[in-house]
Amino acid sequence: MSKSLVEMTAEIIQSQISSKQMTTEEIKAALNDTFQTLKSLQDSESLGIDVEPEESNPVMDPKKSIQKNKIVCLECGQEFKMLSPKHLKSHDLNSKEYRRKHGFSARQPLCAKALSEKRSQSGKERGLPDNLRKAIEARTKDKTKKK
Repeated sequence: MSKSLVEMTAEIIQSQISSKQMTTEEIKAALNDTFQTLKSLQDSESLGIDVEPEESNPVMDPKKSIQKNKIVCLECGQEFKMLSPKHLKSHDLNSKEYRRKHGFSARQPLCAKALSEKRSQSGKERGLPDNLRKAIEARTKDKTKKK
């Protein structure tokens, strides 16, 4: 005896909930999306139609994916402190493509805000901004001398 779509949907979402925390709103949306996807797959199977993969919609609003202590991968919904090149490769993307696809600026760090702030503070303590400013000034002086 095969399972109903509702039973399959419930099992899928239960396994998601067991691996990550979800709000009530996220659970409702996941249930609805999963049920609709299973229903369309079932309908296309009964009609013998090949289903073309849809353009993947982000898991959440890209602006909300970079949070204080985590970043949520917009491809799969997993949470990280930093999106590594290895993880992005699992989605056949690199960091540049990921930023472009989801509308981030090229300079947007793909890590939690707290981690980014910590790195920035660490760099300032080591004098990196001053050293960088001096290097830029030296480079521009060299260019003006050559002209």
